[in-house]
Amino acid sequence: MALEDLLHPLLSRYMQAAPALREGAGYLYRQLPNRLKYGRRYRQFSEEASLGLDGVDAKLVERKLAMTLHVACSTVPALRAWRHLAVDTRSAFERLHELPLRSKLDIKADLQSQLAQGVPRHRAMQTFTGGSTANPMLFFLERSTSRPRETAYFHWIERHLLERRAEDWVLSLRGRTVPGAARPGGDWVVLEPIKRHIILSSDHLEPRFMPRYVEALRRCRPRLIHAFPSALYPLARWLQEQPCPEFTDGVRGILLTSENVHDFQLELLARVFSCPIVSHYGHSERVVMGCSDAPGRPYRFWPLYGWLELVDVDGRPIEQVGQVGEIVGTSFDNSVMPFVRYRTGDLGSWAEAPVPGRALRLERIQGRLQEFVVCADHRLVSITTLGAAHFSELSAADAIQFHQSEPGRIELHLVARRPLSARESEAVAAAVRAKTQGGCTVRVVETTSLHRTPRGKQPLLVQKLDLTRYFGSAQEAVLEPERSGDERAVVAA
Repeated sequence: MALEDLLHPLLSRYMQAAPALREGAGYLYRQLPNRLKYGRRYRQFSEEASLGLDGVDAKLVERKLAMTLHVACSTVPALRAWRHLAVDTRSAFERLHELPLRSKLDIKADLQSQLAQGVPRHRAMQTFTGGSTANPMLFFLERSTSRPRETAYFHWIERHLLERRAEDWVLSLRGRTVPGAARPGGDWVVLEPIKRHIILSSDHLEPRFMPRYVEALRRCRPRLIHAFPSALYPLARWLQEQPCPEFTDGVRGILLTSENVHDFQLELLARVFSCPIVSHYGHSERVVMGCSDAPGRPYRFWPLYGWLELVDVDGRPIEQVGQVGEIVGTSFDNSVMPFVRYRTGDLGSWAEAPVPGRALRLERIQGRLQEFVVCADHRLVSITTLGAAHFSELSAADAIQFHQSEPGRIELHLVARRPLSARESEAVAAAVRAKTQGGCTVRVVETTSLHRTPRGKQPLLVQKLDLTRYFGSAQEAVLEPERSGDERAVVAA
């Protein structure tokens, strides 16, 4: 068993230990060989990741897919009706399309039927999704396999795309709570020596706390940043107005994870940090993994990590470049609970026609279906379109967040440095309404804080509607958003 799996349940206690104890434990841990830290399969996954995104033999990809289908169709009760596909001699890609699509709700409805029979229970690692708070899901990964696999691929990104060195410290802004930060005089910064992460409290990303944040970063001088876009954006806004070159000039790369990345966020980060920015795409379920190695470039997916498909509103595979579809993934290397044709709820479009066994490219990832607002006429408008709007009246605002609980109506929650006048609020509401082409009425709500998920993410849209039945309406709105060339966002969550 990987030492990482054994220590993970003790992480919270480790983070509350005295700094000297953490530093000593971190030093000893870093001296251990990777086989002990990450498990015996780490080397295999490192070799797979090192093949890159374009140098993989298509036959090797098909063998991994065939192995997944054999395990799933032979051992998973929910796929008993397709047991014959486990020994079918046709191409694995051809057989895959005969299997049903499965959503999160399908899995939640009967979790036990999704678990492989005959697999020892000690190999099952209980996990929860960290995504939509509307549909949290319990599922199982494979112990000593799932974590080493993800770790190996992340290490490849750090080394090859961000040029991380062993001695580099990393600023981590990924929703972590710093123990004791809420107490008077409590510290907002904690060092995690095992991964060499500098963790800042994600509960204090407000202008009044920024000087203290920036002073800590000036002293620690991390070389890389791992962050939720929504967490790094307010820090970047502050640094644009109050530069700290002692910190920003030393940052060599940024890795954005776990959230849809908006163009206005990338534009600001590029201006403030002037370094490579990698946008990562993945899931708690470890189904598929991809990344964009620079703003504006397509997302490329590792074919040996898991297999990617796009499907239309009726579940039919999409092969046409540019057509928007739902991202569907089949995971490799999880014999405990194979995810086969798993509907992620995310939307994307091909940058080039998909070829079985080859690395696949998505032109862009539109985000989750829940990141659209529903107009009165049932059209869907991407939150990217609304978030890109430029409202001069919002120059005093620090953050915004859209809320929707009924079609055709939106609330814009706003944290402002000064109260907006009635005329300013009306102007903002009219501007947002225009972005929906008259499809939504808008109410501006001033507040002191915005909604965050349990993992510390601050979404740009809190969508309380089930958008599944509107999916077909999203196509044109996603492909042809209303946006003028000179618009820029000045605020965002």
